[in-house]
Amino acid sequence: MKNVAIITGASSGLGEEFTKQISLKNDYDEIWIIARRKENLDALRDKINQSKNFKLVRSVPMDISGQKGVESFKNFLQKEDQALRKIESGIEIKLLINNAGFGTYGPFAETSPVREMDLIDLNCTALTGITGVCLPFMKKDSVIINTASLAAYLPLGNFAVYAASKAYVLNFSLALAAELKERGIKVCALCPGSVSTEFANVASNGARKEVKGGFPPQKVVTQCLKRAFKGRCVSLYRTKWKLSAFLSRFISGYAGARFTYKFNKRPHNPDKDMQTQDVGDLFL
Repeated sequence: MKNVAIITGASSGLGEEFTKQISLKNDYDEIWIIARRKENLDALRDKINQSKNFKLVRSVPMDISGQKGVESFKNFLQKEDQALRKIESGIEIKLLINNAGFGTYGPFAETSPVREMDLIDLNCTALTGITGVCLPFMKKDSVIINTASLAAYLPLGNFAVYAASKAYVLNFSLALAAELKERGIKVCALCPGSVSTEFANVASNGARKEVKGGFPPQKVVTQCLKRAFKGRCVSLYRTKWKLSAFLSRFISGYAGARFTYKFNKRPHNPDKDMQTQDVGDLFL
């Protein structure tokens, strides 16, 4: 049996940090890192494997977005399992981190409908499909981490589709945790606030180069891994993030959306058709 950890959106930011920290544990036969940016993946793979002096990390360049992306991943996983079964008992997925995704800044009317649908395909469809494909390969004590966002707790003006997609990820994760409890499979939703990644550059179509007030990802990832393996359903690292999530219970959805639309403007280039890239883990 080959024990495998899978990380999507591993080419930068949180996904890269997850890969680095997981590689230190020596709990897996292989770590599969998945993203579209092959050069970034290969560089991360080589850096870790050279430090280990053996091939632990395997880069898997792949577009996992939407139903086609999930089907591509499914075919890859099944081929790997079938090939391994010729010599041993197949693959067991001990850890799945659904981390790929991106956001869009600006009022919905000023953003590309195609880009917003691409967002849903990656943030929601791919995450859901890959989880479903992986579950038959998971057993007791396997762990699923889904990267949601602090934005999941309240509808947000100028961030409408992204916040809605992360609300889906959070609610899906909590429901899945309840359903898989008897099987001993743990599910945790990571809900970070502003983290230092490439998120803002992509979400704003280049209008904002860095996440405003971005927090370094190392401690966010460390806490998330600890909480996930302890069976906690949600990971919120900073006190201010926990307070924001708590206070959201007392604010109506419309009021929150209206306030953020009026007073939390997000810079964006609505006319710049920035190609949807593999943005790894570029979450707010």
